[in-house]
Amino acid sequence: MIIPFLTPDLRPELDLRVEKVRKAMQVAGLKAILVSSTANILYLSGCIFRGYIFLSVEDGPLFITIPPSVTEASSDTVTLHKPELIPGMLQERGMTLPEVIGLEYNDMFYNEVERLKGAFAGCGFSNASPILMEARMIKTPYEIEKMKEDGEHHVAAYSRIESCYWPGMTDIELQIEVERVLRREGCLGYLRVAGSRMEINMGSVIAGDNADMPSPYDFSMGGAGADPSLPVGADGTELRNGMSVMLDMNGGFNGYQTDMTRTWYVGSLPDLAFRAHDCSLKILHELEYEARPGMPLSDMYRRSMEIVKSEGLEDYFMGHRNHVKFIGHGVGIQLNEQPVIMERTKAVLTENMTLAIEPKFVVPGVGALGIENTYRVGADGLENLTPMDESLKELKK
Repeated sequence: MIIPFLTPDLRPELDLRVEKVRKAMQVAGLKAILVSSTANILYLSGCIFRGYIFLSVEDGPLFITIPPSVTEASSDTVTLHKPELIPGMLQERGMTLPEVIGLEYNDMFYNEVERLKGAFAGCGFSNASPILMEARMIKTPYEIEKMKEDGEHHVAAYSRIESCYWPGMTDIELQIEVERVLRREGCLGYLRVAGSRMEINMGSVIAGDNADMPSPYDFSMGGAGADPSLPVGADGTELRNGMSVMLDMNGGFNGYQTDMTRTWYVGSLPDLAFRAHDCSLKILHELEYEARPGMPLSDMYRRSMEIVKSEGLEDYFMGHRNHVKFIGHGVGIQLNEQPVIMERTKAVLTENMTLAIEPKFVVPGVGALGIENTYRVGADGLENLTPMDESLKELKK
């Protein structure tokens, strides 16, 4: 397999990303890192391969592939058969081994860390994961365009969801039909998430009281899932009168992701459900109007809570049996990137952050209400990358 990276048209973009990482390294006082996670290899090379990327404040990036990944020889690529050969190879190239090297502790297994520590005997080690997360938090113009493209496909697929419904179907059957629509639209069929303790398929369809079932994962809406081995999302509930149906499905079409939720219902719903849904829209529209670069994300969370309490809906906000303490998160190569929109976060809105904002509610006996959009932080406010009808609509044939 020949690695298709470093093409002339992509090289300026990758150089820009490298410089972002270098600046973050300098702020952290770290002179060299060894990148190994798939998300960050994709970020710095434009593709996925087995191996590492060595980057220092002075040298690199050096792309180190390990078979079966191979690449044509060049000044910035090398193929080695095992990571123990990396230090010697760096020295042969005239590079000085750093006193401290950064590893992605957040994404590595213990034995992998120990193996690299053995290979770089005499070096100290530090966690480079926060540095890379910070660099990826602010998107380049190229990344913004990829996410806009992704959002267009996401909206196109969602616009056909009502055609997937038939009376008497289950939430799992609906999800299967929606997955088919997404794949035909070009979805890659894989949700890349941060952290080894979070698992999901192509997204969630949450119907009725399944929305009130807590999940072991830190999702705004949980769901029992179809099997205890994947306890999240659709659980086989038949879609019946008086039930809401929330779709939070995959938006990964090109290596980037948008996060988007819309809600439908079957038959009729009580007034409380429409009040909750309208409150979700009010929060989003107010944040779209107020949010500007420099605004603390904690203020976004607090303003949302003020609106919820003014409507008397705090018992239902972000869950009912189990309330999560955030209303949104960064999104990009991974579904759940930094920053997190919560009260205790110290981050501030910065131009070209991309955020998924999801003020949602759970009404017992009805289900989940509300929507989610992905936004780019612009100089004049939030730009919606997933614009689509936001109303609470009936599913019917």
